[in-house]
Amino acid sequence: MQIQINTDHNIAGNEALAAHVRRVVEHGLSHLSDHITRVEVHLSDENGPTKEMQGGQNDKRCMMEARLESYHPLAVTSHAASVHQAVDGATEKLIRLVEGTLGRLHDHKHGRDTRMPGDDTPLDVQ
Repeated sequence: MQIQINTDHNIAGNEALAAHVRRVVEHGLSHLSDHITRVEVHLSDENGPTKEMQGGQNDKRCMMEARLESYHPLAVTSHAASVHQAVDGATEKLIRLVEGTLGRLHDHKHGRDTRMPGDDTPLDVQ
């Protein structure tokens, strides 16, 4: 699983930040790494250097996009007060999204009934 990190001009893209992002993403997605070819991480500060003047909170944004084998990219976004918090939040969202997507793909591939208990809607049988 390749991890690509991009920052806007308001985020200092130093090696310590890159190491933190890689550590969080690799740890969170390690159990799914056989299905993910690449994760792109985009970090930005939406208010820029004028944050203090605007009183901005939760203006750090982390957008993550996972590229799965033989499937379209999956993307999530998290806003937080710090870059580290935004990365943590986006990673948690991406874990849930990838797990759910892979589960649905597996169920669909194996013809399992994915209806909720109590759902009496008839299945489309062809």
